[in-house]
Amino acid sequence: MIKVDDGNQTRISQGDIYKNIEYIEYAHEIDGYIEISKIIFPLVVVLTQDCDLEQDFKFREATDKTKDKILFSVLVAPMYNADSVFDGTHLDDVYEQEKSMEPISRKTPGKFLKQNERCRYHYLEFPEGTQLAPIIIDFKHYFSININQLISCRKDHFVYRMSELYREDLSLRFANFLSRIGLP
Repeated sequence: MIKVDDGNQTRISQGDIYKNIEYIEYAHEIDGYIEISKIIFPLVVVLTQDCDLEQDFKFREATDKTKDKILFSVLVAPMYNADSVFDGTHLDDVYEQEKSMEPISRKTPGKFLKQNERCRYHYLEFPEGTQLAPIIIDFKHYFSININQLISCRKDHFVYRMSELYREDLSLRFANFLSRIGLP
């Protein structure tokens, strides 16, 4: 069971969970009109290292320091309802029905996933008071969001902050996923 708090800090931190975050999938200009496709993720978690986020915060507030610690963007990963991931329906609103995700059997593959033994996924269960169902993070779906956008929406979109132990585990698992040896 993961531990979370209400994140009484005013800055963005690693392990922060936000709701209703927009991801711009693409923008095209056609005959003078701009078509923008965006995906709104119900929940995302911040993956960027907390030391970088802390430095960014300090240097944004300081008037006498250089701006070399300022970040352009923050890495986040979508958090999906676990039942939807097991059913393969977690991206049905994004892709056409014929391109649905592969279901994950709740037997051995699902058991390994829930025990965080599959490097692509990270499984989390939250305490009852949080009103969050079990969640699966798919590390293949990480993306960056402009830090100014996240700062400006923090007040209305912040949900919880993962406790330090759990965010370190998440960070290590994400780093291991990115550094895996790619096989053809």
